[in-house]
Amino acid sequence: MNGEFAIYGIFLPTLLVFGAIASVCTLALMRLADRFGFYRFVAYRALVDLALYVIVFGAVTFLAPLFGFAP
Repeated sequence: MNGEFAIYGIFLPTLLVFGAIASVCTLALMRLADRFGFYRFVAYRALVDLALYVIVFGAVTFLAPLFGFAP
């Protein structure tokens, strides 16, 4: 995998870009979970949010080659 993305001449680490994508996806999933009342069944909301971020981050890094982000 390439170690960095070049966006208009600015080099960004791959994990930073994947982390930003995972953050946006996690925020959307947190809003959906809040809207459908999922958090009523959870004891520690912050821990569930952290676990959701780790899962989404892993999914983004796993699926990145399918979208052409890695050679």
